[in-house]
Amino acid sequence: MEKIHRRKKQLAFTKMTKKNIAIVYGGYSSEIIVSEKSMKGIQSFIDSNRYNTWPVLIKDNDWQAVIGGKSYPVDKNDFSLTFNGSKITFDCVYITIHGTPGENGVLQGYLEMLGIPHSTCDVLPSALTFNKFTCNTYLKGFGVAVADSVLIRKGNDYAPADIADKLRLPCFVKPNAGGSSFGVSKVKKKEDVVPAIEKAFEESDEVIIEELLEGRELTCGLYKTSIGENIFPITEVISKNDFFDFEAKYNSEKAEEITPAPVPDSISDRIKKISSMIYDILGCKGIIRIDYILSKDKIYMLEVNTTPGMTPTSFIPQQIKADKRDISQVFTEIIEDSIARNKH
Repeated sequence: MEKIHRRKKQLAFTKMTKKNIAIVYGGYSSEIIVSEKSMKGIQSFIDSNRYNTWPVLIKDNDWQAVIGGKSYPVDKNDFSLTFNGSKITFDCVYITIHGTPGENGVLQGYLEMLGIPHSTCDVLPSALTFNKFTCNTYLKGFGVAVADSVLIRKGNDYAPADIADKLRLPCFVKPNAGGSSFGVSKVKKKEDVVPAIEKAFEESDEVIIEELLEGRELTCGLYKTSIGENIFPITEVISKNDFFDFEAKYNSEKAEEITPAPVPDSISDRIKKISSMIYDILGCKGIIRIDYILSKDKIYMLEVNTTPGMTPTSFIPQQIKADKRDISQVFTEIIEDSIARNKH
């Protein structure tokens, strides 16, 4: 009986000492629907024997933990909540907002001021990568190949004909600050430049117009901890639409995703080497994903995603599976590394 009693006490203690992990989703942009899917994916990936997960929805000024269909207000003074009469604080926050305020450094700054560990890049790399034009220009200085581009700010005059002549048509028009594919257009005719810019301005106050790079679209996921680096197998994306737009991203019938990508080892190794270098240059943390175009054996970086999609069919889970990794262990490493970094 005494052994049984000790065992029960041990189990109770283990349960009490499980760490609380907030999975923050939502945000202030059109990408809220994608963020919710990623939250559900992450919740299924995190080891429930080690962690209690608490989905926290950030929407406008309304921050709430959503548990069992009920909502519990989050106290913004210390990012806590009251659940069944007990105050819940968090050992780590896993951010999966695709857009503002979780991908641009704002939420990271808030958590860092409170001393709460989080899973993603810190303020500067988050803000830098969220601004596509600034990030690409910055990395170009380190020898990273990127597409030629033009930046337009809302309220400033621009000449559509000059843009079309400089970058040549077709070209891409995108919101400069955004985490998914909302507001993106592939422009083939001069008369479509202005409508495409106006569409992009609905998602961001800045618009980036990029030259079209013909080639194979590839993407590489990776993360680094104090233990070492982990670079996943590369994925090739073959869109059945005109380009890899929002529909192609989230409708499996509209795109083919091949992991590992059927490219020569020399190309795969180069992409992994470039990805590792970019991770270090930017000072990234947690899992990121970097998109590329392989055009005539030259590797062009498209963008850096610091809060990549985490649905079961997203690129990162696919790559982890192809790498024969335990996805729960990957998330455990990231969470524990985030907590350990915060103590230093």
